[in-house]
Amino acid sequence: MMLNKPVSSVATPPSDNGLPYDVVALVLQGGGALGSYQAGVVEGLHEAGIHPNWVAGISIGALNCAIIAGNPPELRIPRLKEFWDTICQPAYFQPTAEALQTWVEQLGGSARKAFNGFSAWRAMVEGQKGFFVPRAAPTWQSLSTTPDLASFYDTSQLKSTLERLTDFDRINAGEIRVSVGAVNVRTGNFEFFENTSGPTQGRMRAEHFMASGALPPSFPAVEIEGEFYWDGGLVSNTPLAQILSATPRRNTIAFQVDLWSSIGVLPTNIFDVQERIKDIQYSSRTRAITDMMEREQKYRRLLRDLLEKVPHDAIQADAQHCQTAQELACSHQYNVIHLIYRDKEWDGLSKDYEFGPITMRDHWTTGLDDIRHTLTHKDWLELPPEDKEFVTHDFRRSERPAAAGR
Repeated sequence: MMLNKPVSSVATPPSDNGLPYDVVALVLQGGGALGSYQAGVVEGLHEAGIHPNWVAGISIGALNCAIIAGNPPELRIPRLKEFWDTICQPAYFQPTAEALQTWVEQLGGSARKAFNGFSAWRAMVEGQKGFFVPRAAPTWQSLSTTPDLASFYDTSQLKSTLERLTDFDRINAGEIRVSVGAVNVRTGNFEFFENTSGPTQGRMRAEHFMASGALPPSFPAVEIEGEFYWDGGLVSNTPLAQILSATPRRNTIAFQVDLWSSIGVLPTNIFDVQERIKDIQYSSRTRAITDMMEREQKYRRLLRDLLEKVPHDAIQADAQHCQTAQELACSHQYNVIHLIYRDKEWDGLSKDYEFGPITMRDHWTTGLDDIRHTLTHKDWLELPPEDKEFVTHDFRRSERPAAAGR
């Protein structure tokens, strides 16, 4: 569907998490190699017995969604680990370089940053196992080729990886609602592929998830039903609005896991400038979305309260408009638990394509630590109070002085 169209009415499978919400959503932003942070968050939720009944993702978030929804709860973490262990290996194994990792990990600091740069360079020139490899130069240098070949890298290995680790029959059975966003290359429209509605209901396959992560010009457009699709992050890197705008409206808790922080320091060199551009571009203003949705929910509650004061005969006299108003009005409650990856001292411009195993493990551990810390705030999992229909929580923000702002 187009970005500016209302989200269609779709039933979400019931939640059995013991939480006071109808919808328990996991929302995963795009961010390449940073996506192992999301896997750590998933492990922490699993530890706490929290299993989403709706997963939505863009780019690497969509690939994580495939693994999550395509496996039973007891296999999700092992499959995620197998996925990340696979794609964080160079396409061409070099024992000498791998042996350096333990030594570099102990040194930290500048040595770690240098080794990360080496890992990123290897990703560019060699590719990553089970994910992507460079194309032969004549393919992408040609002035005339097909859309599925117009890229620097070949991602056909990713299809095999996803099909090995994901049960698409399980996804299409609709046990968990799945939404992944991509951009139609021909029309420029932002679309969501859904396993419970629309043309892809019960028909999702590896290509739908690959399309969400087909970032040009590195990765090729993916063909689906005669149309070609690119990475959804070109339009919006955060699928949160898809969750919060869904109808019928229901009490919802959304674990929003972002890989890019809109807040950062002033850059002092051209490399930091380029990194900061990525942060701002791909953070997709999650906070702005939640602010907008909070205002909207207040208006819906206000409209509901006003309708309760309208005399019955007045409603009968203008039934059409009142019916429309009743459809817009609601007092359902929304809770967004926000987790944001924070840069480490050795991160840099290449952090989204530095797939080194030690970096992957660091990201994973950070995500696990962050969600464990978040879940110590038991009151954050409760329904918002009656006079506060929309709330957001971020343990890092809650620990900053009020003067630090948002």
